[in-house]
Amino acid sequence: MTVQRRQDTLIRSLRRSGTSTVDTLAQEVGASRRTILRDIGALRDQGFVIHSEPGRGGGIQLDPSSIQTTARLSVPEVFALLISVAAMRATRSLPFSNLADAGLAKIEKALPTDKVRDLRRLLNCLHVGQLSPQQDLSDMGTMDAALLPAFEAAFLQNLHLRFSYRDAKGQHTNRTVEPQAMLILPPLWYLVAWDPTRHDFRHFRMDRINAPECITGTSFPRRHVPFEDDVCPYNDL
Repeated sequence: MTVQRRQDTLIRSLRRSGTSTVDTLAQEVGASRRTILRDIGALRDQGFVIHSEPGRGGGIQLDPSSIQTTARLSVPEVFALLISVAAMRATRSLPFSNLADAGLAKIEKALPTDKVRDLRRLLNCLHVGQLSPQQDLSDMGTMDAALLPAFEAAFLQNLHLRFSYRDAKGQHTNRTVEPQAMLILPPLWYLVAWDPTRHDFRHFRMDRINAPECITGTSFPRRHVPFEDDVCPYNDL
C-alpha cells in the first residue's frame, strides 16, 4: 500500500467511525504504530485537524470541519481522467466539454509544480484518432489496472516496459519495449512503443497487455513517432 493510499484509508476510517485508536488504525491498514503516528503528523501538516488523547490507548478523532474539499489525486489518476475525456471528445459524446475542461483545469492547478510537469509530459505523448469501421471488436477485453501506472513510470523515467501480449490470433508472447506514446482510437487504446528486437515502432492494444512491469537499470532515447494524418495530439483537440 502506498503512503497516499494508506493516508486516504486512515481519513476514510476516521470519517466513518468518528473516533478510533492508533492500534485499531494500524491493524486496519497493516502498518506499525510508528507509521500511523507519522501519517497522522503528515495529515495534520496537510490541514486536517486530528485530535488525540494522551496515553497508548488514547482516542484519535478527526474534526469534521477540517476535512479537505480538494481532491488529492496522483498524476496517473489525473492523466486517467484526461484521457477518458479525450476519448469521449473523440467520439463526439462529451456534451458538457467546457465544464469538464474547467473542472480538470482546477484539479491540475492543485498539483505540485513537479507533478504538473510530469502531467504535461504525459499529455504531450497522447494522440487521438478515429477507429476504422472495419475493425473487429469482438475480442475486446478490459485493461490491466496496473498498466497505466506502469506506463506513466516507464514513460517519465525512460524505462523499458515488459509485459505479456496476446495478438489477434490469441498467441501469447513476452515483449520488452520502449514506450513512446499512447494512441486512443475509441473504443480501443494503444501503447505505441519502439520494439528493439524488431527495430521498428509497434502498436499494442492495451486490452491485450497483461502483467506490465518497468525494468530499472536501463534507459532509452525519446523518438519521434510517425502517425497517420487523421491522428492529432491531445493538446490540439
